[in-house]
Amino acid sequence: MALHCGSFCFTTLASNPPATVKFSQPIVKASVFSSPFSPPNVRLNVKGKTKAIPANGSPETKESPLVVCFGEMLIDFVPTVSGLSLADAPAFKKAPGGAPANVAVGISRLGGSSAFIGKVGEDEFGYMLADILKENNVNNQGMRFDPGARTALAFVTLRSDGEREFMFYRNPSADMLLQEDELDLDLIRKAKIFHYGSISLITEPCKSAHIAAAKAAKDAGVFLSYDPNLRLPLWPSADSAREGILSIWETADIIKISEEEISFLTNGENPYDDAVVRKLFHPNLKLLLVTEGAEGCRYYTKDYSGRVEGMKVDAVDTTGAGDAFVAGILSQLATDLSLIQKEEQLRESLKFANACGALTVTERGAIPALPTKETVLDAILKPVS
Repeated sequence: MALHCGSFCFTTLASNPPATVKFSQPIVKASVFSSPFSPPNVRLNVKGKTKAIPANGSPETKESPLVVCFGEMLIDFVPTVSGLSLADAPAFKKAPGGAPANVAVGISRLGGSSAFIGKVGEDEFGYMLADILKENNVNNQGMRFDPGARTALAFVTLRSDGEREFMFYRNPSADMLLQEDELDLDLIRKAKIFHYGSISLITEPCKSAHIAAAKAAKDAGVFLSYDPNLRLPLWPSADSAREGILSIWETADIIKISEEEISFLTNGENPYDDAVVRKLFHPNLKLLLVTEGAEGCRYYTKDYSGRVEGMKVDAVDTTGAGDAFVAGILSQLATDLSLIQKEEQLRESLKFANACGALTVTERGAIPALPTKETVLDAILKPVS
């Protein structure tokens, strides 16, 4: 979906008939830890704190490093009955969403510290979204309200298999109108990780705000995380989408992409060929992650690569699965960026991230379905049959 991981959507203007698009993603899996917490010191993030638990069992607590997420936040309207078209759905339930906001809430649910920077309408939905961030312990001081544009809306229909169709309304929506002078640069500079997508690069003034925010983060030594979230119908053309996504490619320290995005960015090359994936590994990149839905994920660093299997679950709604995965891995990296140099520990963290994605598809909506750390650990230790 245009503003979510793992799906595609069409923009619809108020003056034009709405358009829909289908995107298929299989049942998500997340694998179980083979040896869950073998190191003598286990680090868990709980309620914004990092607890190091030594062998004697006495926890030492300190504040968690901050992850700042930049981009869009919106309202999803999800049908109360699956397997029907949007026109036939009898009713819809509103649910907060938007990929960067999903990641921010996901990190907080996992016990980390997060903040969201973006713009919503000065309307009831905008205020509701700001409150939802606050209720989920996400710092929303970087959120702005536009008096002249509405909060973005998306109507989502769920097929019987949990897959989705989307219909978006952006004419323009407030998230597209964030300006550079509205950025909270102090908040950005405090981050350990700055996370963003490519939707905010499509139109001005948000594009300039995005570039300025990323530059401020980079100059402050903040680790940059990029999930392109290709939403082709939102761009003027395929070429402009490819150019826009790649225009900031070499500034990121970590990139998460899907199989479809690999094919798109390499003009149709095989996304399962490691040599093809390596073409996207730029000299400054620390970690490249490829999500494969039900099959788990692949990882690539300068020194090694591999695959982490997933855990099979029954999908109800795949909205937000990719965002939950990103939240899972960023919550781990924020605590210890050196995980990237330690393959076995990185694999453990990716198993955790896969579990986050799997649990999210078992409930409807994105933010409402994002799991807590306790839920993830229970699923890892007691896998779904």
